[in-house]
Amino acid sequence: MKIFILLLACLVSSGLTAQKRSFPQTWSGDWQGEVNWYKTGDAVPSKVSMELKIHPTFNADTWTWQIIYGAAAEDNRPYKLISKDSSGTHWVIDENNGIILDQYWVANKLCGMFTVGSSTIINNYWLEGDSLVVEFYSIVAKPVNATGDGTTNSPKVDSYQIAGYQKAILKRRY
Repeated sequence: MKIFILLLACLVSSGLTAQKRSFPQTWSGDWQGEVNWYKTGDAVPSKVSMELKIHPTFNADTWTWQIIYGAAAEDNRPYKLISKDSSGTHWVIDENNGIILDQYWVANKLCGMFTVGSSTIINNYWLEGDSLVVEFYSIVAKPVNATGDGTTNSPKVDSYQIAGYQKAILKRRY
């Protein structure tokens, strides 16, 4: 029985490592779709076309991560996706202007969070069937409410305003 449990643990562990190592290889390609951008209180989203181009480079740890909103000349962001560890857990998106966004492989998603100005952005990217799903939450970085007594039974809790939500379902073009 102990050998069976040990064997099962090894298989699960190697399966998780294989899943991590399949990123970003299985994501490679030119993805295209439309972003639905909801501002808090609005029932109808703004819609903008979106592309995400992910391709290997000559450096095995670096991939292109080019995001295009609207027409290519409108908002073209030629970033790089760079592996930061051998486990495939820590990545960064280098915006090629001194800004580097840390990203983490969690639950088969590439996830990150950063604050710029007065907004905190949470991003998630994941494969769902033959689609690449992109999701962003925009949060006002200053708390709108602070509650709790600061005790063990009632710790201090800050609440934040969700300013917007964006979701795109992208399809591979090639």
